[in-house]
Amino acid sequence: MSIALLYERSENDEAGIKQTAQQLGIDLKFIPFRKIAITISKDGFNAKTKGKDYLETFNQTAVVLNRAQSKNRRLQASYIMEMLDKKTINTSQVEFTCYSKLRTLLKLWKTGLPVPKTVFVPCDASDFMKNHKEIHNETDIADLFQTEISLDAGIVIKADAGTHGKMIMLSKTREELLTNIKETKPNIINPIGVVAQELIKKWFYDLRIIVYKEKGKQPFCHNKALARAGFKDFRTNTFLGNLVFEAKLPQNVINLASKCGDTLGKGSDAWIFALDAMINVVDNKQIDEASLKTQLDLAAQAYIPVQKVKADETRLTDFLAWNNRLEQTFNTYANSNSYQKVKSVIDENIESNENALVFHEANSCPEFWENTRLVTGLNVAIPLLKAAQSLIG
Repeated sequence: MSIALLYERSENDEAGIKQTAQQLGIDLKFIPFRKIAITISKDGFNAKTKGKDYLETFNQTAVVLNRAQSKNRRLQASYIMEMLDKKTINTSQVEFTCYSKLRTLLKLWKTGLPVPKTVFVPCDASDFMKNHKEIHNETDIADLFQTEISLDAGIVIKADAGTHGKMIMLSKTREELLTNIKETKPNIINPIGVVAQELIKKWFYDLRIIVYKEKGKQPFCHNKALARAGFKDFRTNTFLGNLVFEAKLPQNVINLASKCGDTLGKGSDAWIFALDAMINVVDNKQIDEASLKTQLDLAAQAYIPVQKVKADETRLTDFLAWNNRLEQTFNTYANSNSYQKVKSVIDENIESNENALVFHEANSCPEFWENTRLVTGLNVAIPLLKAAQSLIG
């Protein structure tokens, strides 16, 4: 029986998984899920694209690496595969939890893990009556939020299923809060209600931490995290133009992250997560921001060659050669004085504030080839494939 890579489009992560599977001697099958028509009837099951029958691929597959990028499509894929008696990484129950920031936080909170103060109001910002009259709920929702979280500290409105920083809005005045609540209309990334959190004073960076588990083994947390850093916005997502740095994790943080993974993956024999975490630094900083901003500006200049390689479309035609160029340019960036200085600030700040860390999201299908692999030295495809092998063995 084989391992199959289920995907929507073949991007860098998928190409990296294919390359890694070849290096590990794993016969990887491929399921282009977005293009397949799946049929169930009294005659059984079938799966076809317009040009190919995938029934034999499904029959030969024991474990599916679910890399569909749409959260809805990924959830559907896991459930379908499990109904066909395939094991999935991650399972549909894990996907159901990670689909929602609130469900993720509830699980972590129930286990006693540190999370930001979070308020959920199931009511939408506006409702429509049968007579089409619109009822506005923004004021009541804002009142409920302000009862629990001070505007002086800052209230962050989040789309429950959002990603890449979408629909994350900071409110520091009553007017901003009402405006931001109005923006949260029911949609695919925020199906119901409004989620608010206290603003964590995280300084200029946040952390992405990789945890994983193979069947029969203890959870493992990689000892280096991806730090997304910059002063462009209170959000430090790389999609907003922030830089990436390596961050060394203290043992206490490693233990907490492992417990997070165990909590979210409970009931699954094998899993993998990218945990997003922030440190409530407040004023416990080791360097003045003017000096830090100078180093970040220099690092941004050193990062330009990496950005140029990332944008090079030859990755679609010659992935191996493109990847070699990417690694070379990234190593030059990582060896620059500005990178090393910012990295030292981050490492020292984490160590000084390790007990102020909170987890705010878990990604069940993390992107890894362009940033996490280069920064932390961990090729996520390896634990992903080994976790799948453990389910067969």
